[in-house]
Amino acid sequence: MSFFKTSLAILIIGTCFAVKSSNAQTAALVHTIDSILKSQVNAGKIPGAVVEVKIGNQAIVKQAYGYAQKYDYEHHVLARPDTMTVGTLFDIASLTKVVGTTTSMMLLVDRGLVHLDDPVGKYIKAFASPDKASITIRHLLTHTAGLYEWYPMYYRASSKEETFKLIGELPLAFPVGSGRHYSDLGFTVLGEIIEKVSGMPLDQFEEQNIFVPLGMSHTMYNPLTKGKGYPIAATSFGNPYEKRMVYDPAFGYQFKEIRHNQWNGWRNYIVRGEVNDGNAWYAEKGVAGATGLFSTVDDLQKLVDMLIHHGRIGSEQFISEQTIQTFLTKDQFKNGLGWMMDPQNPVIAGGPTGSFGHTGFTGTSIAVVPSRNISIILLINRQHEGLIDNKAYFNVSPLRQEIFKAVLQSRE
Repeated sequence: MSFFKTSLAILIIGTCFAVKSSNAQTAALVHTIDSILKSQVNAGKIPGAVVEVKIGNQAIVKQAYGYAQKYDYEHHVLARPDTMTVGTLFDIASLTKVVGTTTSMMLLVDRGLVHLDDPVGKYIKAFASPDKASITIRHLLTHTAGLYEWYPMYYRASSKEETFKLIGELPLAFPVGSGRHYSDLGFTVLGEIIEKVSGMPLDQFEEQNIFVPLGMSHTMYNPLTKGKGYPIAATSFGNPYEKRMVYDPAFGYQFKEIRHNQWNGWRNYIVRGEVNDGNAWYAEKGVAGATGLFSTVDDLQKLVDMLIHHGRIGSEQFISEQTIQTFLTKDQFKNGLGWMMDPQNPVIAGGPTGSFGHTGFTGTSIAVVPSRNISIILLINRQHEGLIDNKAYFNVSPLRQEIFKAVLQSRE
């Protein structure tokens, strides 16, 4: 056999081996993720989940587990629990901050309608006051504006307008720019800015400028009002955890102007299709910059694909590469604009430089590793198992970490 033929034979054998090896790695990864999620469902730790792992242009894993609704309000197992599907809509909770609000700000910045270092007071009069005058849009996106981390707005506000006014009147909790203090209020303010700059309600702006162009036809606020009978995952049994945040001093959310008995509009039914978050539901009618969106794994993947491809949708430049890079560059607190990038954060712990992600209180998460063209979208309706010992919901961070680590190791 000539040298050329021998070399060719070795090359072919090597290529075949690589394909088989890759297939074996993929099969092992699928088995690992399947085992992790099935074990959690079978052990009653979580009611159900949907996961999609995409590597390159291939969805290696896209699977649903367990139930979209398992219990009635008395926590009895339903005679016919509602099976989870990959098309089930989830209350994505704080993923709203990055999917809706951060992407909206990317678009406004990209179009030159907003600048990151603009003072918020340029758009909202209440923020032109001496204590808030130095707060910029960048501060809001990086959770460094010094606003309260959380406040039960519905005790003092019953509409979007009243909520915006109240946030403007609240004192600062921390010095501006002194540290990262994750704040729902900051992203609620960003929602107000988006409305003022665009002249459109937040939900309409996002639908027309993000969801329709990206083909995210199952991403929306207030899905029960859409009249299409979407399958939706159930979340909590009312709002027991948030009620504890108001009533229990151990949480550290005690405000002298808030008296427990001055408001009692707590829900007393299974929350399904209504945003779980109290501020978004009670005070903002389901539409907020901090939370409120419902979506599916397929729709979220479309947004992630756009980010991984540097702002492109197919051959179209949806958002400039420069803007994407600006938002996904770490600040002094090791996070991007909107997106979490700190390698110590559980959702991307151990990931290579440039990894980013975010979580939602209901049990949702997105983790992206651009350098390896990897994304992991994990949607869990953890609240539907109820509070553990009437105190807290099951912690899904270790589960997220286990899946993230397994995906990375499968490609080493």
